[in-house]
Amino acid sequence: MAELFPNVNWESMIEATKETLYMTAISVAVTFVLGIILGLLLFLTAKGNIWENNFVNKIIGGFVNIFRSIPFIILIVLLIPFTKFIVGTMIGENAALPALVIGAAPFYARMVEIGLREIDKGVIEAAKSMGAKTSTIIWKVLLPESMPALVSGITVTAIALVGYTAMAGVIGAGGLGNLAYLEGFQRGRNDVTFMATIVILIIVFIIQFIGDYVTSKLDKR
Repeated sequence: MAELFPNVNWESMIEATKETLYMTAISVAVTFVLGIILGLLLFLTAKGNIWENNFVNKIIGGFVNIFRSIPFIILIVLLIPFTKFIVGTMIGENAALPALVIGAAPFYARMVEIGLREIDKGVIEAAKSMGAKTSTIIWKVLLPESMPALVSGITVTAIALVGYTAMAGVIGAGGLGNLAYLEGFQRGRNDVTFMATIVILIIVFIIQFIGDYVTSKLDKR
């Protein structure tokens, strides 16, 4: 191993992997919650649904469309003042979290909305005719019926977030992206960059495997 990767500091590689996993795990968890909330609001306020409100729907839709359209590397720069206010610094893995969540949550919200739209309208109407409250419809009908799509969506989002952490690493957020750029690219150590890439690919494959497995277990079709 030392002959194949002579410049790789394995302690640094392990530490960078931990940082990447930390950033990914926290941002995925927060994105999952915020994305579901935004997706539910988009769905429920749409025409013909329980909370139909065109104005609110347009506002939320506009917010989602704007932030999911901004390239992530530009979003990080735009959010520097906000990140400094929230975290107090632009360096380190915690500094990447606001941009990661704000960049991913709107993307996932659209996937949640799509998943909710695929639910059979008859199931929702049946629940309403039985006098179910909106909260009951959300918790007992919408979320359970759309769960395979929600898990599939968060899997895709989690994989995107791994890529986002690599980009955030280039400007000092830590993780494998930071290691590949500073220790690999800038110093001409291709083996470091290659090894960091392999670890990122392994993380992506594991996320995809877990996501596919959970989705298959939840999908009753």
